[in-house]
Amino acid sequence: MDVQALHRRAAEKFAATVQQIGDDQWGLPTPCEDWDVRALVQHVVNEQRWVRPLADGATIEEVGTSLDGDLLGDDPKGAARSAAAEAADAVDERAPEAPTVHLSFGPTPLEEYAMQVTADQLVHGWDLAAAIGADRTMDPDLVAAVGPWFAPQEEMWRAGGAIAPRPDSGGDPQADLLAAFGRDANWSA
Repeated sequence: MDVQALHRRAAEKFAATVQQIGDDQWGLPTPCEDWDVRALVQHVVNEQRWVRPLADGATIEEVGTSLDGDLLGDDPKGAARSAAAEAADAVDERAPEAPTVHLSFGPTPLEEYAMQVTADQLVHGWDLAAAIGADRTMDPDLVAAVGPWFAPQEEMWRAGGAIAPRPDSGGDPQADLLAAFGRDANWSA
């Protein structure tokens, strides 16, 4: 499966999980200690909103503060659907051209950036499902693609503080991937 299909699948799955959030669940804790459900969704929507301008060649400086603040507004479910579609469309449209995006750590191929966003959507989708009591099953094709992509980068991400320490793994591919990202597959609030 190509990176465009992986990215779209992860974006759509995350948006679908957002649609399951009950009105009384936005303040629930998540496996991400510093974020409740709304903050987690805000984080992913913010990340998705960056995809279009970066894929179109903008620099971080050019995007500036335009994506700061609350991107969810009064319709967080609609914001999540819209952001997922916009990001997926941007990757679909631009990836065949093999452009470079300008990230904080330097120029990066769009396909690599799309895999980073895919991984984040996949893992945060699990975080969200765990928080709201939805089905935690990850798409096995996404797990199979993200695991080997992430393995050589895991310690760098951990050393940089982007992921928590690795807990013991449950021994299946999903639990192994969650452990790599510092998640306990048996997390509960």
